[in-house]
Amino acid sequence: MSSVGSLSGLPKGVFRARVSHPCTRAGGHGRFPFGLGQAGVHEICEAGHGDLAALTGFALMAANLREGPVLWVSQFGLARDHGQVLRAGLAQFGPRVDRPLVMVAAHKRVEALWTVEEAIRSGAVGTVIAELDGADFTASRRLALASSRHGCPALLLMPYTREGATAATARWRVSPRPSGPNRFDASAPGHPRLQAVLERSRQSPHLAGSVYNLEWNDETLSLNVAAGLAADTAPSREAG
Repeated sequence: MSSVGSLSGLPKGVFRARVSHPCTRAGGHGRFPFGLGQAGVHEICEAGHGDLAALTGFALMAANLREGPVLWVSQFGLARDHGQVLRAGLAQFGPRVDRPLVMVAAHKRVEALWTVEEAIRSGAVGTVIAELDGADFTASRRLALASSRHGCPALLLMPYTREGATAATARWRVSPRPSGPNRFDASAPGHPRLQAVLERSRQSPHLAGSVYNLEWNDETLSLNVAAGLAADTAPSREAG
């Protein structure tokens, strides 16, 4: 295990989404981001093959909601096919001060799941992020119980083939969007954008299918709805 980078904690209230949507009403459940990065186990899945980079950005944004080190567990096959998180790319998610990102490589899924559960129970990390090729209902239930008992959220990054029952708090489908306009150079990329679809939610099942077109501002360190992009209910996915 080795430290490959760091993330900073953000001031309270900086991570925000100004969403004109029923789920933003104050108080109670049904408020974006539905506990993402704060509590429970969240599955963040590709909308299509090759979307893992968008999942990575979404998870790093969410990780800034918590203090403490971030443990990143990478299953060998996914790390081989998609690579690892680069130190240089972490800069846009906040200043690097006393917030280590610790990487762990696991050869098999069972080893990766064991590492995630032990990290949640340890109390030594603030957030666990794991790249997994899947998890059955029993495994997701174990992680959900551990997270509930020990208060450490877990973000599970999974391929587009992920379907079926889960005990996770929520399941998201994330895909990249064209970047925002660059105010200094019209031919250069601007702030990164992505689309997050709330596929399942135990807190607010009636909001399943809600779509959020989001933009990360690395100057204000905030996640906002991308201006000019529509957000509506996503079409239902056929069973795999």
